[in-house]
Amino acid sequence: MTLQFPNLSRSFDTTRGCVRFSGYDRTREVPFFIEEDAVRAVDGGNLTSSDALLAAFDRHRDRICKAADKAYGKRREGSYTLRTVDF
Repeated sequence: MTLQFPNLSRSFDTTRGCVRFSGYDRTREVPFFIEEDAVRAVDGGNLTSSDALLAAFDRHRDRICKAADKAYGKRREGSYTLRTVDF
């Protein structure tokens, strides 16, 4: 089954150094994280602030969600962290 990403909310997790967002498998929420370096690689920019990373996430949301769906399809885990190699 393909994940859905109807919730547009995302946040920057300073402790983990990543952007947190969620996908849904029917009614089950699936937490995702994308590392700062992966956001920078997708955007191709030198992003230094959390606001810049969130804006880059928003610009590339479709591509990031496709990578999240692909990661989810490969394995079932409690949460997923997307890295540069996932793009």
